[in-house]
Amino acid sequence: MDVNVPGPLPESSSLLPDAPDAAGLASKDQRGGVPWEGARSYGPLSRVGIGADVSPLGIGIKATTVLTEYLDARLLLNFFSHDTGSFEVDTVKGDARLHMFSIGGAVDAYPLNSIWRLSAGLLMYNGNNVSMTSEIVPGKAVTVDGQDFYSASPNPATGATPLNGTGVLGLNAREPEFFLSGGFGRFVPRSNRHWSFPAEFGAIFMGAPTINITTSGWVCKDKAQTNCSDIADPSNPLAAQFNSALQAQEAKWRRSLSSFTIYPMFSYSVVYSFNVR
Repeated sequence: MDVNVPGPLPESSSLLPDAPDAAGLASKDQRGGVPWEGARSYGPLSRVGIGADVSPLGIGIKATTVLTEYLDARLLLNFFSHDTGSFEVDTVKGDARLHMFSIGGAVDAYPLNSIWRLSAGLLMYNGNNVSMTSEIVPGKAVTVDGQDFYSASPNPATGATPLNGTGVLGLNAREPEFFLSGGFGRFVPRSNRHWSFPAEFGAIFMGAPTINITTSGWVCKDKAQTNCSDIADPSNPLAAQFNSALQAQEAKWRRSLSSFTIYPMFSYSVVYSFNVR
């Protein structure tokens, strides 16, 4: 009886598919089979975000870049200006202006590589202030430190002019000014996403606001204007009385403002990010 003896079996490697390339799998995002580029965006200065916001500092423009997987560096520019134009309230004709301009920088840390953020920074320049020019209506009274004075009417013979002044409230007692903040959302996403919407809440340790007042013109002790003086004349008792009252009033205003040493900061930003290398 003939017995057929089978030939040698083929090698198993010819019957099985090739093993998958581990490197190829590592280069794909398991969620969608899309190349994952997050790892290279962790490199210093490899990814940049440009954004904008509106906050108590004004309109904000910011530029952010990656330092490490957990840290970003951020530059801040804020500005805003508003002029009320001429107005008249009771005895005062005035014009007020809000001027906001500041430049700063911050380091943003993301604990445990989360979306939650802690930031520390400095406002290296702060020109934020409120200014006002005013004139007391001629013949009208103004109370300074509890004392009434009357603004003089124009008189070419004596050179009298109405009482007027300029005041500046500075929100920039310290420079640089340290700030701390927290929030959520990354300014520079660690992924292929371009848009992000981070929020920020914090405080600027600016020191107490400053007050600077300059005055000129003539004041009178009575409404009939029988006793008047140029407030720039140090030899006149009425001028000395007015200037002393004004200094006392300024001191009271400074004491009232001395507890306001922290300026709030909060914003919701729109940021566009992209790789630079």
